[in-house]
Amino acid sequence: MSRIPEPVQTPEGPAYEGRLLDRADEEVVDQGAAFDIRTLVSRRGVLGLAGLGVGAVVLAACAPTASGSSGMGSAGTSTATPESANGSTATAAGEIPDETAGPYPGDGSNGPDVLEETGIVRQDITTSIDGGATAEGIPLTFEFQVLDMANGSVPFEGVAVYAWHCTAQGEYSMYSSGLEGVTYLRGVQVADADGRVSFTSIFPGCYSGRWPHIHFEVYPDVDSITDSSNAIATSQLALPEDVCSAVYADSRYDGSAQNLAKTSLASDNVFGDDAAALQLATVSGDTANGYIASLVVGIDTTTAPTAGSAPSGGSGGPGGGGESPAR
Repeated sequence: MSRIPEPVQTPEGPAYEGRLLDRADEEVVDQGAAFDIRTLVSRRGVLGLAGLGVGAVVLAACAPTASGSSGMGSAGTSTATPESANGSTATAAGEIPDETAGPYPGDGSNGPDVLEETGIVRQDITTSIDGGATAEGIPLTFEFQVLDMANGSVPFEGVAVYAWHCTAQGEYSMYSSGLEGVTYLRGVQVADADGRVSFTSIFPGCYSGRWPHIHFEVYPDVDSITDSSNAIATSQLALPEDVCSAVYADSRYDGSAQNLAKTSLASDNVFGDDAAALQLATVSGDTANGYIASLVVGIDTTTAPTAGSAPSGGSGGPGGGGESPAR
Protein backbone atom coordinates (compact mmCIF):
# COMPACT_ATOMS: atom_id res chain seq x y z
CA MET A 1 0.00 0.00 0.00
CA SER A 2 1.38 3.40 -0.95
CA ARG A 3 2.05 6.06 1.69
CA ILE A 4 -0.80 8.53 2.13
CA PRO A 5 0.46 11.98 1.03
CA GLU A 6 0.43 14.79 3.57
CA PRO A 7 -0.94 18.25 2.67
CA VAL A 8 1.11 21.39 3.26
CA GLN A 9 -0.37 24.20 5.33
CA THR A 10 -0.44 27.53 3.47
CA PRO A 11 -1.96 30.94 4.40
CA GLU A 12 -4.93 30.07 2.15
CA GLY A 13 -5.40 26.61 3.68
CA PRO A 14 -4.05 23.04 3.21
CA ALA A 15 -2.55 22.30 -0.22
CA TYR A 16 -1.03 19.37 -2.11
CA GLU A 17 1.54 19.91 -4.90
CA GLY A 18 0.63 23.61 -4.95
CA ARG A 19 -3.15 23.10 -5.25
CA LEU A 20 -5.56 23.97 -2.46
CA LEU A 21 -7.56 20.98 -1.30
CA ASP A 22 -11.19 20.97 -2.43
CA ARG A 23 -12.17 19.49 0.94
CA ALA A 24 -9.99 21.27 3.48
CA ASP A 25 -11.10 19.13 6.42
CA GLU A 26 -10.33 15.81 4.69
CA GLU A 27 -7.15 13.95 3.71
CA VAL A 28 -5.56 14.20 0.25
CA VAL A 29 -6.85 10.73 -0.69
CA ASP A 30 -10.43 11.84 -0.01
CA GLN A 31 -10.49 14.91 -2.28
CA GLY A 32 -12.49 13.33 -5.10
CA ALA A 33 -12.04 12.65 -8.81
CA ALA A 34 -11.83 16.28 -9.97
CA PHE A 35 -8.80 16.86 -7.72
CA ASP A 36 -7.28 13.59 -9.05
CA ILE A 37 -7.55 14.83 -12.62
CA ARG A 38 -5.86 18.14 -11.83
CA THR A 39 -3.04 16.27 -10.09
CA LEU A 40 -2.67 13.87 -13.02
CA VAL A 41 -2.58 16.68 -15.58
CA SER A 42 0.06 18.57 -13.59
CA ARG A 43 2.34 15.53 -13.68
CA ARG A 44 2.24 15.00 -17.45
CA GLY A 45 5.36 17.02 -18.02
CA VAL A 46 7.23 14.94 -15.46
CA LEU A 47 6.07 11.76 -17.16
CA GLY A 48 7.11 13.05 -20.57
CA LEU A 49 3.55 12.85 -21.87
CA ALA A 50 2.75 16.51 -22.33
CA GLY A 51 1.34 16.00 -25.81
CA LEU A 52 -1.22 13.33 -24.88
CA GLY A 53 -4.81 13.64 -23.67
CA VAL A 54 -5.51 12.75 -20.05
CA GLY A 55 -7.15 9.46 -21.03
CA ALA A 56 -3.91 8.36 -22.71
CA VAL A 57 -1.52 9.22 -19.88
CA VAL A 58 -0.75 5.64 -18.93
CA LEU A 59 -1.34 3.73 -22.16
CA ALA A 60 -1.80 4.96 -25.73
CA ALA A 61 -4.97 3.35 -26.95
CA CYS A 62 -5.14 1.02 -29.93
CA ALA A 63 -7.56 1.86 -32.69
CA PRO A 64 -11.02 0.54 -31.82
CA THR A 65 -12.66 0.32 -35.23
CA ALA A 66 -16.06 -0.99 -36.17
CA SER A 67 -14.67 -3.89 -38.18
CA GLY A 68 -10.90 -3.93 -37.65
CA SER A 69 -8.77 -5.55 -34.97
CA SER A 70 -6.08 -4.45 -32.59
CA GLY A 71 -2.53 -5.72 -32.82
CA MET A 72 -0.59 -7.25 -29.95
CA GLY A 73 3.13 -7.71 -29.45
CA SER A 74 4.78 -10.73 -27.90
CA ALA A 75 4.66 -9.11 -24.47
CA GLY A 76 0.94 -8.46 -24.72
CA THR A 77 1.34 -4.74 -25.49
CA SER A 78 -0.48 -2.91 -28.24
CA THR A 79 1.25 -2.47 -31.59
CA ALA A 80 -1.69 -0.86 -33.39
CA THR A 81 -1.77 2.77 -34.46
CA PRO A 82 -4.35 5.29 -33.21
CA GLU A 83 -6.06 5.34 -36.62
CA SER A 84 -8.34 2.88 -38.34
CA ALA A 85 -7.09 0.72 -41.22
CA ASN A 86 -7.69 3.42 -43.84
CA GLY A 87 -6.06 6.13 -41.72
CA SER A 88 -9.29 7.87 -40.72
CA THR A 89 -11.26 8.01 -37.51
CA ALA A 90 -13.60 5.08 -37.02
CA THR A 91 -17.31 5.74 -37.36
CA ALA A 92 -20.06 4.13 -35.31
CA ALA A 93 -22.71 2.14 -37.15
CA GLY A 94 -25.32 3.55 -34.75
CA GLU A 95 -25.87 4.79 -31.25
CA ILE A 96 -24.75 2.41 -28.51
CA PRO A 97 -27.84 0.75 -26.99
CA ASP A 98 -28.87 1.87 -23.52
CA GLU A 99 -28.59 -1.01 -21.06
CA THR A 100 -29.13 -1.48 -17.34
CA ALA A 101 -26.22 -0.68 -15.04
CA GLY A 102 -27.15 -3.88 -13.20
CA PRO A 103 -27.53 -4.29 -9.46
CA TYR A 104 -23.85 -3.75 -8.66
CA PRO A 105 -22.71 -0.50 -10.33
CA GLY A 106 -20.90 1.06 -7.36
CA ASP A 107 -21.85 4.50 -8.68
CA GLY A 108 -23.95 5.58 -5.70
CA SER A 109 -27.29 4.82 -7.39
CA ASN A 110 -28.04 1.98 -4.98
CA GLY A 111 -25.60 2.39 -2.09
CA PRO A 112 -21.83 1.91 -2.53
CA ASP A 113 -20.13 4.74 -4.43
CA VAL A 114 -16.59 4.24 -5.71
CA LEU A 115 -16.83 7.40 -7.83
CA GLU A 116 -16.41 9.57 -4.73
CA GLU A 117 -13.03 8.01 -3.95
CA THR A 118 -9.72 9.65 -4.73
CA GLY A 119 -7.81 7.33 -7.04
CA ILE A 120 -10.80 6.13 -9.08
CA VAL A 121 -9.40 7.91 -12.16
CA ARG A 122 -6.91 5.23 -13.21
CA GLN A 123 -5.96 3.08 -16.16
CA ASP A 124 -5.00 -0.11 -14.29
CA ILE A 125 -8.02 -1.52 -12.46
CA THR A 126 -6.60 -4.91 -11.49
CA THR A 127 -5.99 -3.79 -7.90
CA SER A 128 -8.09 -2.08 -5.26
CA ILE A 129 -7.61 1.68 -5.11
CA ASP A 130 -5.68 1.32 -1.85
CA GLY A 131 -3.51 -1.46 -3.31
CA GLY A 132 -4.76 -3.96 -0.76
CA ALA A 133 -6.19 -6.60 -3.13
CA THR A 134 -5.47 -7.81 -6.67
CA ALA A 135 -7.85 -9.61 -9.04
CA GLU A 136 -6.46 -12.80 -10.60
CA GLY A 137 -7.07 -13.87 -14.17
CA ILE A 138 -5.86 -13.67 -17.78
CA PRO A 139 -4.82 -10.09 -18.67
CA LEU A 140 -7.23 -8.00 -20.70
CA THR A 141 -6.83 -4.46 -21.99
CA PHE A 142 -10.17 -3.10 -23.13
CA GLU A 143 -10.57 0.11 -25.06
CA PHE A 144 -13.40 2.38 -26.17
CA GLN A 145 -13.44 5.06 -28.81
CA VAL A 146 -16.34 7.37 -27.98
CA LEU A 147 -17.86 9.35 -30.86
CA ASP A 148 -20.15 12.38 -30.68
CA MET A 149 -22.93 11.53 -33.13
CA ALA A 150 -24.73 14.84 -32.56
CA ASN A 151 -21.75 16.60 -34.12
CA GLY A 152 -20.96 14.40 -37.08
CA SER A 153 -19.45 11.45 -35.15
CA VAL A 154 -16.30 13.36 -34.24
CA PRO A 155 -14.19 12.02 -31.34
CA PHE A 156 -15.88 12.85 -28.03
CA GLU A 157 -12.87 14.39 -26.30
CA GLY A 158 -13.11 14.95 -22.55
CA VAL A 159 -15.95 12.58 -21.71
CA ALA A 160 -15.34 10.39 -18.65
CA VAL A 161 -15.90 6.64 -18.95
CA TYR A 162 -16.54 4.58 -15.81
CA ALA A 163 -16.10 0.84 -16.43
CA TRP A 164 -16.56 -2.18 -14.16
CA HIS A 165 -16.94 -5.94 -14.43
CA CYS A 166 -16.94 -9.18 -12.45
CA THR A 167 -14.00 -11.31 -11.30
CA ALA A 168 -12.88 -14.61 -12.85
CA GLN A 169 -15.34 -16.24 -10.45
CA GLY A 170 -18.26 -13.99 -11.41
CA GLU A 171 -18.25 -11.82 -8.30
CA TYR A 172 -18.41 -8.03 -8.01
CA SER A 173 -16.21 -5.90 -5.79
CA MET A 174 -18.04 -3.76 -3.21
CA TYR A 175 -21.03 -6.15 -3.21
CA SER A 176 -20.15 -9.85 -3.19
CA SER A 177 -19.62 -11.61 0.13
CA GLY A 178 -16.06 -10.98 1.33
CA LEU A 179 -15.46 -8.28 -1.29
CA GLU A 180 -17.43 -5.44 0.31
CA GLY A 181 -14.25 -3.49 1.10
CA VAL A 182 -12.55 -4.26 -2.23
CA THR A 183 -12.58 -1.80 -5.16
CA TYR A 184 -10.77 -3.63 -7.95
CA LEU A 185 -12.13 -4.02 -11.49
CA ARG A 186 -13.59 -0.50 -11.35
CA GLY A 187 -12.10 2.69 -12.79
CA VAL A 188 -12.55 5.92 -14.72
CA GLN A 189 -10.65 7.26 -17.72
CA VAL A 190 -11.06 10.55 -19.60
CA ALA A 191 -11.20 10.43 -23.40
CA ASP A 192 -8.24 11.93 -25.27
CA ALA A 193 -8.40 14.02 -28.44
CA ASP A 194 -9.31 10.89 -30.42
CA GLY A 195 -12.13 10.01 -28.05
CA ARG A 196 -10.23 7.00 -26.74
CA VAL A 197 -9.91 5.47 -23.28
CA SER A 198 -8.11 2.29 -22.23
CA PHE A 199 -8.21 0.06 -19.15
CA THR A 200 -5.84 -2.69 -18.00
CA SER A 201 -7.73 -5.48 -16.26
CA ILE A 202 -8.42 -9.21 -16.33
CA PHE A 203 -10.83 -11.15 -18.50
CA PRO A 204 -14.20 -11.42 -16.69
CA GLY A 205 -15.75 -14.77 -15.86
CA CYS A 206 -19.13 -16.09 -17.01
CA TYR A 207 -21.80 -16.54 -14.38
CA SER A 208 -25.09 -18.37 -14.86
CA GLY A 209 -27.70 -16.46 -16.84
CA ARG A 210 -25.49 -13.82 -18.50
CA TRP A 211 -23.16 -13.60 -21.48
CA PRO A 212 -19.61 -12.40 -20.57
CA HIS A 213 -19.65 -8.61 -20.51
CA ILE A 214 -18.20 -5.34 -19.21
CA HIS A 215 -20.39 -2.52 -17.89
CA PHE A 216 -19.69 1.13 -18.63
CA GLU A 217 -21.19 4.57 -18.10
CA VAL A 218 -20.20 7.69 -20.05
CA TYR A 219 -20.31 11.11 -18.38
CA PRO A 220 -19.97 14.54 -20.06
CA ASP A 221 -16.81 15.26 -18.04
CA VAL A 222 -14.94 14.02 -14.98
CA ASP A 223 -16.59 16.56 -12.68
CA SER A 224 -19.95 14.90 -13.42
CA ILE A 225 -19.13 11.39 -12.27
CA THR A 226 -20.12 11.87 -8.64
CA ASP A 227 -23.83 11.84 -9.62
CA SER A 228 -24.90 8.78 -11.62
CA SER A 229 -27.89 10.66 -13.03
CA ASN A 230 -25.42 12.73 -15.09
CA ALA A 231 -24.51 9.76 -17.30
CA ILE A 232 -25.17 10.42 -20.99
CA ALA A 233 -24.92 6.72 -21.86
CA THR A 234 -25.01 3.43 -19.95
CA SER A 235 -24.25 0.23 -21.81
CA GLN A 236 -22.32 -3.05 -21.86
CA LEU A 237 -19.52 -4.53 -23.99
CA ALA A 238 -19.92 -8.16 -25.09
CA LEU A 239 -16.97 -10.53 -25.53
CA PRO A 240 -16.67 -13.00 -28.48
CA GLU A 241 -17.47 -16.65 -27.86
CA ASP A 242 -14.25 -18.12 -29.27
CA VAL A 243 -12.09 -15.92 -27.04
CA CYS A 244 -14.23 -16.71 -24.00
CA SER A 245 -13.90 -20.43 -24.66
CA ALA A 246 -10.11 -20.18 -24.80
CA VAL A 247 -9.94 -18.15 -21.59
CA TYR A 248 -12.32 -20.39 -19.66
CA ALA A 249 -10.05 -23.40 -20.13
CA ASP A 250 -7.87 -21.73 -17.45
CA SER A 251 -8.40 -23.24 -13.99
CA ARG A 252 -8.95 -19.80 -12.47
CA TYR A 253 -12.22 -19.63 -14.39
CA ASP A 254 -13.61 -22.88 -13.01
CA GLY A 255 -17.28 -23.17 -13.97
CA SER A 256 -17.30 -20.41 -16.59
CA ALA A 257 -17.11 -22.82 -19.56
CA GLN A 258 -20.18 -24.68 -18.31
CA ASN A 259 -22.12 -21.45 -17.82
CA LEU A 260 -21.11 -20.17 -21.27
CA ALA A 261 -22.42 -23.36 -22.85
CA LYS A 262 -25.87 -22.70 -21.35
CA THR A 263 -26.38 -19.26 -22.90
CA SER A 264 -25.90 -17.34 -26.14
CA LEU A 265 -25.82 -13.77 -27.33
CA ALA A 266 -29.26 -14.27 -28.85
CA SER A 267 -30.78 -15.54 -25.60
CA ASP A 268 -28.99 -13.14 -23.23
CA ASN A 269 -31.41 -10.81 -21.43
CA VAL A 270 -29.28 -7.77 -22.33
CA PHE A 271 -27.77 -8.54 -25.73
CA GLY A 272 -30.62 -10.68 -27.04
CA ASP A 273 -32.46 -7.89 -28.88
CA ASP A 274 -29.88 -7.80 -31.66
CA ALA A 275 -27.19 -10.30 -30.59
CA ALA A 276 -24.95 -7.39 -29.51
CA ALA A 277 -24.66 -6.01 -33.05
CA LEU A 278 -23.18 -2.71 -31.78
CA GLN A 279 -21.68 -4.04 -28.55
CA LEU A 280 -19.54 -7.00 -29.60
CA ALA A 281 -15.88 -6.11 -29.12
CA THR A 282 -13.09 -6.79 -31.60
CA VAL A 283 -10.52 -8.89 -29.73
CA SER A 284 -6.96 -9.98 -30.46
CA GLY A 285 -4.31 -11.80 -28.44
CA ASP A 286 -3.98 -15.15 -26.72
CA THR A 287 -4.11 -16.72 -23.28
CA ALA A 288 -0.33 -16.63 -22.87
CA ASN A 289 0.13 -12.89 -23.49
CA GLY A 290 -3.33 -11.55 -22.73
CA TYR A 291 -5.97 -9.92 -24.90
CA ILE A 292 -6.96 -6.51 -26.26
CA ALA A 293 -10.66 -5.76 -26.77
CA SER A 294 -11.84 -2.69 -28.68
CA LEU A 295 -15.26 -1.15 -29.19
CA VAL A 296 -16.53 1.99 -30.92
CA VAL A 297 -19.18 3.72 -28.82
CA GLY A 298 -21.46 6.16 -30.63
CA ILE A 299 -23.39 8.57 -28.40
CA ASP A 300 -26.18 10.86 -29.56
CA THR A 301 -26.70 13.56 -26.94
CA THR A 302 -29.87 14.74 -28.68
CA THR A 303 -31.63 11.59 -27.47
CA ALA A 304 -32.52 11.12 -23.81
CA PRO A 305 -30.65 8.28 -22.07
CA THR A 306 -32.98 5.58 -20.77
CA ALA A 307 -30.59 3.67 -18.49
CA GLY A 308 -28.32 4.51 -15.61
CA SER A 309 -30.40 3.91 -12.52
CA ALA A 310 -29.72 0.47 -11.09
CA PRO A 311 -32.14 -1.94 -9.43
CA SER A 312 -31.56 -2.65 -5.77
CA GLY A 313 -28.46 -4.73 -5.18
CA GLY A 314 -28.30 -7.67 -2.84
CA SER A 315 -25.66 -8.55 -0.28
CA GLY A 316 -23.34 -10.02 -2.90
CA GLY A 317 -23.07 -12.56 -5.65
CA PRO A 318 -23.04 -12.11 -9.40
CA GLY A 319 -24.74 -9.13 -11.02
CA GLY A 320 -27.76 -9.49 -13.25
CA GLY A 321 -28.94 -12.78 -11.76
CA GLY A 322 -27.60 -16.29 -11.80
CA GLU A 323 -24.96 -18.16 -9.86
CA SER A 324 -21.23 -17.54 -9.90
CA PRO A 325 -19.09 -19.97 -11.96
CA ALA A 326 -17.81 -21.94 -8.97
CA ARG A 327 -21.32 -22.90 -7.84
